[in-house]
Amino acid sequence: MKKINIITGHYGSGKTNIAVNMAVELAKQGKKTAIVDLDIVNPYFRSADFEELFSGCGVELVKPLYANTNLDIPAISFDLERIANDDGYVIIDVGGDDDGAVALGRYAGFLSLFGDDLDFFYVVNKFRYLKGEEDEALGLLWKIEAASRLRATKIINNSNLGRETTPQDVLSSIGFAEKIAKESGLPLEFSTAPREIACPLLDGKVKYVDIYVKPVWDE
Repeated sequence: MKKINIITGHYGSGKTNIAVNMAVELAKQGKKTAIVDLDIVNPYFRSADFEELFSGCGVELVKPLYANTNLDIPAISFDLERIANDDGYVIIDVGGDDDGAVALGRYAGFLSLFGDDLDFFYVVNKFRYLKGEEDEALGLLWKIEAASRLRATKIINNSNLGRETTPQDVLSSIGFAEKIAKESGLPLEFSTAPREIACPLLDGKVKYVDIYVKPVWDE
């Protein structure tokens, strides 16, 4: 893990669940970790929803002033530069699509100073509407890079169908992610699978993740 880890992707790609897993995993290893909710576009399915979880495992949650309120005001009220310069790891959960990446762009100059100590992950999900084709996923990647004024460094394949996901679904998505990685010139960091479908078919091929972000009807 690099010191700074930026998580971007399409709405519904599961990027927030990836960010939460990263933060919790680092904390369980005894490493000082902060997760920054930089989503000022979508009030649903965001890192700020997991304040109790983060508090319980020692992760610092940094969120916009009006997150988890009934006020729809896109205001950033924290000092990201201070947070990034503190000891420990930082996970930045960016809003979906290029709209969400605009907020990240205001910090591009500062974040670029971290050089090789920063990873910019682009999360793909083969099964999400309008982003299930390689060219569409690549087009969004380029839009996110333009909006954020930063270059992606790695791809994460988080293809899933929610609670309907099967091992075969995950296996069938790996080729999709590999094509995106090849066309973009970026390495495929890993593919994920929900921990509850762990099986010999997937062992050694995926990184198992816990499902923290769930639709209300799945809870």
